[in-house]
Amino acid sequence: MSTHLKEKLERIELTIEKLLQESAKGKSIVVEGKKDTQALRELGVSGTILTLKTGGKNFLQATTEIETLDSKEVILLLDFDRRGKEATKRLQFDLERLKIKVNLRFWIDLQALVGREIHCIESLPNYIYNLHKKTQ
Repeated sequence: MSTHLKEKLERIELTIEKLLQESAKGKSIVVEGKKDTQALRELGVSGTILTLKTGGKNFLQATTEIETLDSKEVILLLDFDRRGKEATKRLQFDLERLKIKVNLRFWIDLQALVGREIHCIESLPNYIYNLHKKTQ
């Protein structure tokens, strides 16, 4: 059993726990699609999750939807691939222009922990499950 894997799993779970706390406080989370939403629900997120790519929405429509929440801060948790990174930067720019605070802490932390091994949020529950199996 690798202590490195165990430490990595603990850091991932701590990050997820903090994400659950922020969601429980009412902060909305923005993900790319329905499978990402399902993955976060599987991990225990019970708060508002908005999807960027469902229903044929474009960036303007997604930004407008976020703006109508009247939220002071949103958590961006898009995928870690090239398209996800580009979308994160664009959405961050658009939301900050609307005076909405963008929280990238979870995206940055998770990307640093798992970004080389998985590229999408929807893979996170299975990745964590496999880490548990490897560390037992």
